[in-house]
Amino acid sequence: MHAPKEPALAPVASFAELDLPLELAQTMASLGVTEPFPIQAATLPNALAGRDVLGRGRTGSGKTLAFGLALLARTAGQQADPKRPLALVLVPTRELAQQVTEALEPYAAALKLRMATVVGGLSIGRQVSSLRTGAEVVVATPGRLSDLVGRRDVHLERVRITVLDEADQMCDMGFMPQVTELLDQVHHAGQRMLFSATLDRNVDQLVRKYLKDPVSHSVDPQAGAVATMDHHVLHIHAADKISAATEIAARDNRVLMFLDTKHGVDQFVKHLRAMGVRAEGLHSGKSQPQRTRTLAQFKSGAVTVLVATNVAARGIHIDDLDLVVNVDPPADHKDYLHRGGRTARAGESGRVVTLVTPNQRRDMVRLLSDARIRPTITQVRSGEAALSRITGAKAPSGVPLAGSAPTDAKGKPSGSDLAFRGMGTRPGRGKESRKTIEARQQAEARRAARVRRGV
Repeated sequence: MHAPKEPALAPVASFAELDLPLELAQTMASLGVTEPFPIQAATLPNALAGRDVLGRGRTGSGKTLAFGLALLARTAGQQADPKRPLALVLVPTRELAQQVTEALEPYAAALKLRMATVVGGLSIGRQVSSLRTGAEVVVATPGRLSDLVGRRDVHLERVRITVLDEADQMCDMGFMPQVTELLDQVHHAGQRMLFSATLDRNVDQLVRKYLKDPVSHSVDPQAGAVATMDHHVLHIHAADKISAATEIAARDNRVLMFLDTKHGVDQFVKHLRAMGVRAEGLHSGKSQPQRTRTLAQFKSGAVTVLVATNVAARGIHIDDLDLVVNVDPPADHKDYLHRGGRTARAGESGRVVTLVTPNQRRDMVRLLSDARIRPTITQVRSGEAALSRITGAKAPSGVPLAGSAPTDAKGKPSGSDLAFRGMGTRPGRGKESRKTIEARQQAEARRAARVRRGV
């Protein structure tokens, strides 16, 4: 006979109602964290009481602090032995691991708790060293943590608080065997918190097997997406697609653009830089230091266009990003919602634009129906007012950036085989050869020199 379920504690209206350590409260005040998001208000009272928590919500809903503040408060005052952490956060990607670490580091430092980030693609020796020194909190991807467990560089039997963030993506990426193996090793009587956008298939198995009488809270990802985003489908001819995408990239504010393949990302970035647009690419073929640097440049505004594969569709937090563009439409409605979730975060508004050629229209209708989204549909062409009105598109400067790839007579990066027609065409200038662009640059440089000399 099952024991009756314990009722959940009521949500709080403010952080002041929570019995948080003074150091946490002071750090939150200094960072301007004053009002709890709904998922924080609902889950923190229960998480601080040691209850298992099941949270459903898209990224940007504030869940990092929902689990992070509780995890740190409940670990405060304890000290880990070498190789034996006390709390564990499992995440699917390196980017998300670093983001969670950055978000929690100020609070951990205030409580004198040591954090270690354990991910693939970075020096395993440095990670082993930080574990050997002793870290109370480990943020990890399943693959690298499993490797270190196998090498006996870390032991999990003293982990009493375990968080699974973006659990559905971990399952989708094939991490289920490692996740269950790791959960079997943490302390059997410990607290578990699981956060996921969906609870289908394997995630439901994890919940049933590893969470005890969890308190559930849901922020519906689809309702959230519809409420805070404008969704636009732009019907466009295939021959005009890259010209239009280039004009969108040249807008005044930042934009995140998704393409299907690593090769497509690289070639489009070369093209944009040759057209004078500060673009960089992000995909799994880049090294971790490259990916970290590119994200930092995009967040700071040094790079205005981030061109990415689905590696950037989940778990990446970018403040004040108001436009996401699917240059290539996503494969399914879940990918669409996660790509779009990079904008309209934490209650802000945002816009998701998808470029759709005639042969893609039927699939796009089905995808948006599955996502329960009714977009605004507009027929557009490059250089037209409608494209500019919806996206802020404008003609690029056409002046290649320093270090950008040479272009051929059509403005296309030399040696590239990007299979798009219309590339290199800029409204008002027509097609310019490399020689024409260089001559114009030299003339502009001579004029600038005369101005400096007062001629």
